[in-house]
Order: sequence, then C-alpha cells, then structure tokens
Amino acid sequence: MEPTAAGAISTTRTIQERVPWSAWLAGLSVLFLVLYGPILESLVLNWWRDPNYGHGFLVPVFAGYAFWKQRDSLAKIALKPTNLGFLVMLAAIALLLLGSLGAELFTSRFSMLVLISGCVLFLGGWKFLRAITFPLGFLILMIPIPTIIYNQITFPLQLLASRFATFWLQLINVPVLREGNLIILPNYTLEVVDACSGIRSLMTLITLAIAYGYLVERRVWVRWLLVILMIPIAIVSNAIRIMGAGVLTFHYGPTMAEGFFHEFSGWVIFVAALVLMFVCHWILRRVPFGRESKENG
Repeated sequence: MEPTAAGAISTTRTIQERVPWSAWLAGLSVLFLVLYGPILESLVLNWWRDPNYGHGFLVPVFAGYAFWKQRDSLAKIALKPTNLGFLVMLAAIALLLLGSLGAELFTSRFSMLVLISGCVLFLGGWKFLRAITFPLGFLILMIPIPTIIYNQITFPLQLLASRFATFWLQLINVPVLREGNLIILPNYTLEVVDACSGIRSLMTLITLAIAYGYLVERRVWVRWLLVILMIPIAIVSNAIRIMGAGVLTFHYGPTMAEGFFHEFSGWVIFVAALVLMFVCHWILRRVPFGRESKENG
C-alpha cells in the first residue's frame, strides 16, 4: 500500500464507510426528528385545518411510492458519498434557524428538504441524489406557500373569477353588476372571498397533474403542458361555479349560495376539472413526438 493522493481520497470516504449504514440512518433519523418534530406536527395540523392544503396528506405518500417504484434502478447505482453533503446539512440547519428566528414557516419547512438532500448527498453521492430528484422535489408541494405570495395570487384570481362569472351571467340575461369581487344581484350580493378564488382547486389540480403525468406519461413536454393547463382549467371551472351560484341565487334565493349547495357545487366542479385534465391528456396522446423521461421507465 502506498500513501498516495488516491489514498487520501479513500480516507475521506471512509468517514461514511467505517460506520454501518444502519447507524447512519438511525443517527440522522434522530437528528431529523429532534430538529423537525415540532415543524412536522404544525405542518400536519396545517393540512388538517386549512382546506387549501388538504392535499398535503397525499404528497409524502405519493413521493414514497415514486421512490419505491425506482428501487430497482436505485439499487444499481454505485454509491459515492461526498462530504459536501455535510455542508448542505449545515446550510439546512442555518435555514432552519433563520426561519425560526424570523417566524417564517416556509423557510423552516423548506429546510427539511435541504437537510434530506444533504443526507442523501453525504451517504449516496450526486448520482443517487439526481436519481431521486422527482420524489424529493415533489415533497415541496406539501409545504404551504408563503402568505405574501398566497395573497398576491388569490386577489387577482378573485377578480378574474368575478369578471368571468359576471360576464356569463349577463350573457344568460341575469341582471347583475360587479364591484371588485362583489357580484350584485337584484336579491343578493355574492362576495368572491379568498376561499372562492380557486386557489384551493388550483393547487390540488397542479399536484394531481404532476402525479398523474409521472404515472402515465413518459414525454416530458406533455407532463409540463398538463400542469400548465391546470391554471386555465381551475380558473374557468371556478368561474362556472360562481356563475352557477349566481343563477341559483337569482331564481331560488340566497340559501342556494350557502351551505350544502355551495359545498356540493365545489365538488362537482372539481370532478369536472379532473375530467377535463383527462380529456386534455387524451388529446395530447394523439400527438406523436416528444422526448421521453427515464425517471419512471
């Protein structure tokens, strides 16, 4: 044995190699739970209490399935641990501290994904990290977006839905006026609030479109197009729902805009939006060209 440069490289790698994998996994899992236990708890409560993020329960389940689906190809990857992963882990902890000190939930929660990336890099190397890009990246959909961005998105959506709904009500001869997000009927005024902006269905539809594209479509551009199409589909379907509420309210009274009918119409329109996604994909499948992804092959 000669003490060469190659020997030096071997020494740095033995930091990961000397300790059994089970010990690394146990140690890093404990570290993760200690650092992120309270954050995970608040995240789950957020999914449970806020209907805008109810789809969060499905995200880690699907990410786990996508990871499991790649198990054969992952098993063939030669692990090349890199100590750069340790620096990424330190950066994740710095992000966590920054988010905690600034009471910025998104930063704290996002640092979880950075820490996981660092652990994978530290133990598995770049090639392994690249191979799990999809399941790891999909996890970001479980994190509620920052409030400042949420507000920047919802208000334009409220106005857009109000304009479309008012226009269509006028087309079918329902007397109506609009003031901002207020739709004024002769017998009632509908207010398009945050919950009616369509943001809830938009985020859920985008999450489902990404998962659906991963499962059934190999062409990358079709996957992207399906996700992009969810934006107009969510906006138009939500406007149709508001128009329907306007028609029922005008003819049968304000009770039709609240309670059971309000919730039921939301589910009907959401299912219709999903059907539209399937129809769009059915049409796109007739287009013969496109580069195929190797992720789920």
